[in-house]
Amino acid sequence: MTPDPTPSAASGPRDSVAAELDSWIGQMSGADPTTEAARQRIGRVSRQFERLLAEVAAGHQLTVGDWTALSALQRSGPPYQRTPKQLAEELGVTAGTMSVRIDRLTQAGLVEPVPAADGRSRPVRLTDLGRQRWSRATRDRTTREHDLLADALNPHELDQLNHLLARLLTRLEIEYGPAPRHGQQR
Repeated sequence: MTPDPTPSAASGPRDSVAAELDSWIGQMSGADPTTEAARQRIGRVSRQFERLLAEVAAGHQLTVGDWTALSALQRSGPPYQRTPKQLAEELGVTAGTMSVRIDRLTQAGLVEPVPAADGRSRPVRLTDLGRQRWSRATRDRTTREHDLLADALNPHELDQLNHLLARLLTRLEIEYGPAPRHGQQR
């Protein structure tokens, strides 16, 4: 017998997957309801975190793409600079997309061009304003994510969730290779 893929009434209100699963699982020949419910929930949770990210970015006058570019520069460490090509490759975007993003960030005073020896691919680096904006937005995002998770799960449950998700991600990466990092289009 397949376990019920919906949360029990004792665990709180029904989520959107529980509300819809019965209506469409019958249309999926051979699909295991528990597996389908888990896959649907993982996807929907991911999309909800993307919504939160976009909301926080907008609150700091950034697009999600701008924020990922600032994050890549921040992760690069001092002197917090990369060439447009390096950024495009790291973020999995085209050179044209990266050029538009860099122009927007430069106009906002968040990055600045750095003189290059060959003059062809001028690196850009985070400005002090860029690091401050990135830091405030990241602090806001991590606080909101922490609060959401702490409201839904106790510390032991969060540890369990991390353990289970790590096992699942490991299995998927064995099968399909490393998962793209946030912001990558691959």
